[in-house]
Amino acid sequence: MIGDCTGIILAGGESSRMGSDKANLRLGEQTLLQEVAATLQPLFAEIMVSVRSHRGDIGLRQVPDHPAYQGPLGGLLAGMEAADTPWVFLVACDMPFIIPAVIHHLARLRDGHQAVVPRVHGHPQLMFAFYRRDGVVPAREILQDAAAKHSLRGLLQRLDTRYVEQADLQEADPQLQSFFDLDTPQDFAAAQQRYKEA
Repeated sequence: MIGDCTGIILAGGESSRMGSDKANLRLGEQTLLQEVAATLQPLFAEIMVSVRSHRGDIGLRQVPDHPAYQGPLGGLLAGMEAADTPWVFLVACDMPFIIPAVIHHLARLRDGHQAVVPRVHGHPQLMFAFYRRDGVVPAREILQDAAAKHSLRGLLQRLDTRYVEQADLQEADPQLQSFFDLDTPQDFAAAQQRYKEA
């Protein structure tokens, strides 16, 4: 268990490209949210779900976004403020094929940094990353600055960030399946097929 960290599952997005609430889509007997939560629960002492508004279908602790702060950065800020651990691990609810060894590997790379972020196919995986809780101050500053771009990428520019490259990640996850996320109905169909074949 990674005892100094709280897991935060982002489930407050609009799911506009999917056309329905991604958190409630089912793979087998479980929803995407339940699948992600089941993977994270053995890894962290506490799991929280970042939501836009309270959901009656979630048995985990829910952390609603501040009304003025939207998007993933707002969800991260709310989770950081609610957590009582030095670190948080942020993950989106639409990533159902997480390999726990990848998370453990990232956790071992945190010393001396404020964020640890995988980079897959050249793209930082901002919603599958460790963030130190002292990042709450710059996160709040960004969200309160009307001229700033309210994004996780903007936050990482202000933090001491360790990027972990694809080749390093593949030691724990050769197929990089942890980073398969669902944005469209086509993605969901592919996930259903992958789930059946697993």
